[in-house]
Amino acid sequence: MSDDAERVLATAFADGADWALRAAYERYGGLIYRIARRSLSVPAEAEEVTQATFVSAWQGRTTYDARRGSLGGWLVGIVRRQVVDRLRVLEREQRTVEAVTRVAEPPWQADPGEHADLVIDRLIVADALARLPDTQRRVLELAFYDDLTHQQIAGMTGLPLGTVKSHVRRGLAQLRRNWEVNGVQPA
Repeated sequence: MSDDAERVLATAFADGADWALRAAYERYGGLIYRIARRSLSVPAEAEEVTQATFVSAWQGRTTYDARRGSLGGWLVGIVRRQVVDRLRVLEREQRTVEAVTRVAEPPWQADPGEHADLVIDRLIVADALARLPDTQRRVLELAFYDDLTHQQIAGMTGLPLGTVKSHVRRGLAQLRRNWEVNGVQPA
């Protein structure tokens, strides 16, 4: 594509011309997919991220400024953010699965009703933890899942001891507020 054609496409895209979305996808869709595919092991995930990239770009097209870079470069920036977001979601889902599988007793030894309650409680806790800021969540996971003291957490994370204690206190308070709002009483 010539520089003039590229400028016309970028301008039409920013102005919201329907044909420009299709043309941008035809021009950059393969590149965006390859970038997503390099970071995501499942092709379907890469396809989803590619689609989300173009949806996000189209919805935010008024923020595109041709003076700051090419349309292709702008789309690459969006796909990178989309990949990071997707990886975070996948990581959160993995932590939820791990939390559910960390059951105190094997299911064949526990009362089935008790086991179901324990699994539900773990899902509720894992979901609530996933909603906390990353550092706060990590500190609580180290404290409760790994059974580390505040001092050990400070040494492991490099955070000051007072900050670790604050993260634990604020994190527990936030979990409590979330559960009160939702009317949940984990065991």
